[in-house]
Amino acid sequence: MLHRKLFQYYSEERPVWVFLRDQQRWIEEALVVEIQGDLVTLRYDDEDEDEHQTWEESVRLDSIGAVSTRLAYVNRVVTAEDLATTGDCPETERLGSP
Repeated sequence: MLHRKLFQYYSEERPVWVFLRDQQRWIEEALVVEIQGDLVTLRYDDEDEDEHQTWEESVRLDSIGAVSTRLAYVNRVVTAEDLATTGDCPETERLGSP
């Protein structure tokens, strides 16, 4: 089950939060960049004061305690004008006035 979910996140290129059971720590907003057998390679960014670092870490599938992701997210390059609003909704799908 976990392997299938990780493969789905890999295919969709969705950011994930992974809890490593053996190290008792979270890896936040990582991308699954490779899955080979029971090894999962994660890529994530880390900012420390003036430095910005990108890390790649391979972890065993059995050391992953939990995986979570956002249900929905908006791309940061999307502007307010690009977002769909109720005015963009077809007349047949609009809710009536209360």
